[in-house]
Amino acid sequence: MTKRIVGRPRMRRNARILRDCPVCWICGQDIDLTLTWPDPMSGVIDHATAIARTGTEHRDNLRPAHNLCNGRKADKDYAPIVRRSGSLA
Repeated sequence: MTKRIVGRPRMRRNARILRDCPVCWICGQDIDLTLTWPDPMSGVIDHATAIARTGTEHRDNLRPAHNLCNGRKADKDYAPIVRRSGSLA
């Protein structure tokens, strides 16, 4: 089981992920790092395999995404397929 990171270390890790790759892994568009949450186009961290579906907090499971895209994806594990089809439904 992966240790859950909380507080400032988690914020630093998330900021580093967004800074290193500012492209939404769901829709493929650039993330504007000047926007802040709750703006729909702000950057957030998404779990490729949702926590609800046995995903972990491990770095390999975390991806940058738009707040809107992440919300639409919810706990589905199919972002690469969604990106190719152009649909977030």
